[in-house]
Amino acid sequence: MTRSVLVVLFDDLLSLDVSGPVEVFAAAGSVAGRSYEIRTASLDGAPVHASSGLTFVPDSSLAEAAVPHTLIVPGGRGTRTPDARLIDWLRTHASLAERLVSICSGALLLAEAGLLDGHRVTSHWAVCDRLARDYPDVDVDPDPIYVRDGKLATSAGVTAGIDLALALVEEDLDQDIALTVARHLVVFLRRPGNQAQFSAQLAAQTARREPLRDVQQHISEHPEGDLSIEALAARARLSPRHFARAFRDETGMTPGRYVDRVRLEQARRLLEETADGVEEVSRAAGYGTPEAMRRAFAKTLGTAPAEYRRRFHAPVSHGSASHAPVSSAPVQSAH
Repeated sequence: MTRSVLVVLFDDLLSLDVSGPVEVFAAAGSVAGRSYEIRTASLDGAPVHASSGLTFVPDSSLAEAAVPHTLIVPGGRGTRTPDARLIDWLRTHASLAERLVSICSGALLLAEAGLLDGHRVTSHWAVCDRLARDYPDVDVDPDPIYVRDGKLATSAGVTAGIDLALALVEEDLDQDIALTVARHLVVFLRRPGNQAQFSAQLAAQTARREPLRDVQQHISEHPEGDLSIEALAARARLSPRHFARAFRDETGMTPGRYVDRVRLEQARRLLEETADGVEEVSRAAGYGTPEAMRRAFAKTLGTAPAEYRRRFHAPVSHGSASHAPVSSAPVQSAH
């Protein structure tokens, strides 16, 4: 079965929002035969200029384009003040596609066309507040890197479009083909959609006061330690009540939530990158018992640690360290 993919082009789009998913689908077609027929279209069929300066030459105008299986709407600065004709075309034609996909701030175009009302969606973290404020009928979740809601699929910024495209290839074809494509593109297969757009360290603000910054660093380096409010407050030389209030005020996150996110990230990294057993991982990540870790995974990721490892474990290189501290790099830079 060949699935048609149509990418909507407009001026000031983000080039990687187009090229990332297109490369995924094209590579899948190379691996699995003629799996995808990819076309691009702009309003008048004229070339468009990305914010990076690249020029995209479409295959046709939107008026000439056939209804596709998968319609992809990229993001970029061009979504801020879109051409009214583009919104009208989306309002009339986008819902006819079997699968409707937005990358990054492309969700703003779909929302303006009324196509997101009543749906749970995500977008780039920088536009989620605007999306929720301007379109109150849309259920905006700013945390995941992508969200599936029926035929609608929305992703966070830039490289998250690659993750979403890989997930769609796996859905259309199978995991082995998606894995082959990921290896070809030298990306991870695949960040799950409910992975946070940022690591705990970047999701929280950096505290202004040195004692609180020290506590943040201590949590990241010692997720297996005593990270109770009392222990952390003592480290900051504050009373537990004062510490909890100051930590939340300066980081935007309670100490408990920060600890939970750091421990979950550590557990996920160990399951992905080491051969340590579930019991060993649960201790190293600070859960104490496999059952406590299973509850955390079920609540946040909707899966069990063993299943998570089965899907996302990478071969362990010789001499790799098992218990390095959680990286403070942003999750979105994984590609």
